[in-house]
Amino acid sequence: MSFRHRFDPTSLREYDIRGIVGKTLTAQDAYAIGRAFGSIIARRGGTNVVIGYDGRLSSPALESALVRGAMASGMAVTRVGCGPTPLLYFASVTLRADGAVMVTGSHNPPDHNGFKMMLDSRPFFGRQIRDLGNLCATGDMVPETTGNVRDMDLTDAYVQRLLDDWDGGARALHVVWDNGHSAAGRVLARLVQGLPGRHTILNGEIDGHFPVHHPDPTIPENLEHLIGTVRAEHADIGIAFDGDADRIGVVDNTGRIIWADQLLVILARDILCHHAGATVIADVKASQVLFDAVKGAGGNPVMWGAGHSLIKSKMAETGALLAGEMSGHIFFADKWYGFDDALYAAVRLLGIVARLPGPLSDIWQALPIMINTPELRFACSDTRKFAVIQDVAERLRAAGATVSLIDGVRVSTPDGWWLLRASNTQAMLVARAESMTEAGLARLKAELTTQLQQSGIKAPDFSAHDPHHGCNG
Repeated sequence: MSFRHRFDPTSLREYDIRGIVGKTLTAQDAYAIGRAFGSIIARRGGTNVVIGYDGRLSSPALESALVRGAMASGMAVTRVGCGPTPLLYFASVTLRADGAVMVTGSHNPPDHNGFKMMLDSRPFFGRQIRDLGNLCATGDMVPETTGNVRDMDLTDAYVQRLLDDWDGGARALHVVWDNGHSAAGRVLARLVQGLPGRHTILNGEIDGHFPVHHPDPTIPENLEHLIGTVRAEHADIGIAFDGDADRIGVVDNTGRIIWADQLLVILARDILCHHAGATVIADVKASQVLFDAVKGAGGNPVMWGAGHSLIKSKMAETGALLAGEMSGHIFFADKWYGFDDALYAAVRLLGIVARLPGPLSDIWQALPIMINTPELRFACSDTRKFAVIQDVAERLRAAGATVSLIDGVRVSTPDGWWLLRASNTQAMLVARAESMTEAGLARLKAELTTQLQQSGIKAPDFSAHDPHHGCNG
């Protein structure tokens, strides 16, 4: 009898599979993913898959079921154990695996979990995930057989590869790291032993309860512990990770948050010193200051859709050496492998800071001061959200507005820009606006509100969110 399985429809997302453990995500789902993904690999002529998991309480059981499913499709499974998602990516690339799966809830609450996948070291997302769901629903699998499994600890190899690209010399920085009880704990402890300077690690133990704060470094409240420690210890920089360490958060020597587009300015300028004309990609939510800075430094700025899988695919297409998202995913293809890795981004950033003539705060103070809203998310049904974007786009084009339709609508005016896009993972619309003046930002928000009202959507309460100041903050 063929194996069949149906997932909770909310768990099959655009970029991964995820849900609430015991409610919309179970060990049976994990087995089905292994069985179907193994079948996909086998039908492509592949034979092996690498599997890892993060530090969530539910991850070991889900990983075990996933391994059993992959073996039932004849896969030779390499288990790399508990660690950050970038370690799994590193294993996939260096072992030349046919496929890779990471069990991780990323930055989501402790009772959530999920699966990130790669096929031939490329993102597995979108239609591929939907096809996997259909294979399970129809039972269209390769015949059940028995594969094999081996355990492999690549921590030392990964840490050494991170250290190979340290380029800050012997300058002794004082760095505060907030591991946030993430899956990077063991790797981070070894990494700092190989870096010069003084290193203070906060919340270093891997703990799926996340007892101190939520594992999302893009939320300012989650950085308060880091900021306070940087200030108290007069450190040079603070670095934070999300739950699986593929997203980075940074604060400078004053404890001020450096948002992802500001971080990209710093990283891009350094790369462009050695690779004139290189392409740098950022998502549609990034500040115009970033795109202008890349162009001013002799680079080729490219705006692209939000989503780590989309960014990775665009990097491969364009040959970009650097890319990033406002969510904190930073992708290096300069010396590195093109995947998002907060630990690697940290090493490269620390090298730059070690070579600066002054403190890190000098860089952002020299950037143009912009005023912008935080990312505003508000409910809109999955059946309506894309139609709203289409309605708004058609009205704007008819009015002769300057509009980018890369991912939603991004409208440029003399006051700055505003963005409205549909979330690919939730029943939400997402909005942002940026200007050089308070008055200009007010006009942009009014334009956005008008467009939403014309589509029958209640606009978010902009007054409830204080505007950020800076390149993006």
